[in-house]
Amino acid sequence: MPQKAIICTVDVVLLCLRGTVLNVALWRRERAPFEGSPALPGGYIHPEEDVDTLDAASRMLREKTGIASPYLEQLGTFSGASRDPRGWSISIAYYALLPAELIEQEPAPGLVLQAVEQLKGLPFDHKDIVQAAVQRVRNKSSYSSLPVYLCGEQFTLPRLQAVYEAVLGEPINKVSFRRKMEELDMLEAVEGAMETGRANRPAQLYRLKHEFQQCLSVSPRSLTAAAG
Repeated sequence: MPQKAIICTVDVVLLCLRGTVLNVALWRRERAPFEGSPALPGGYIHPEEDVDTLDAASRMLREKTGIASPYLEQLGTFSGASRDPRGWSISIAYYALLPAELIEQEPAPGLVLQAVEQLKGLPFDHKDIVQAAVQRVRNKSSYSSLPVYLCGEQFTLPRLQAVYEAVLGEPINKVSFRRKMEELDMLEAVEGAMETGRANRPAQLYRLKHEFQQCLSVSPRSLTAAAG
């Protein structure tokens, strides 16, 4: 008896920060199974088109959301006979981070944002994939530059600290945070650019250095340890 082909897909966990709440972008499925249900943007790998799974994940993001993420990393592999009603399947999952305004200013049809702590009823094993991505982001955020991808192109240091605190779910000592940013050496001041219009004095705007825009900066000492 001929064996059924294994279903091979990619799925992308697209995370953003709305206020202090981490959200995930979900796309309403256009066909069975689970037609009309919000799910992770994903789909079949195209062997004649995709160079590798990263290329497939990037293509899936563009097709389903219209977004080209500046940060995309492989999360893991999810597989089994019960995760997809169509048969035995394997999904290579990726996660991406970007500012919420890039999604909200011109949302793709069928795209919705949901708080990661309020997810329910997702098809397949997509809730498990989201939870794994959130845990990965929180773990890496304690020692790396990862949360900067949730900011806009330019930001103040207080804004960046607030993003770190929202992702980690705990306050960070201001002095420790600024020392850590100096150690990572990932930011540069935008010459002549200041944030004004607030009660406090104008604040310097920063941006991610060019060499860090496609990679992850890692330092062995964590933010939470530095803040202790």
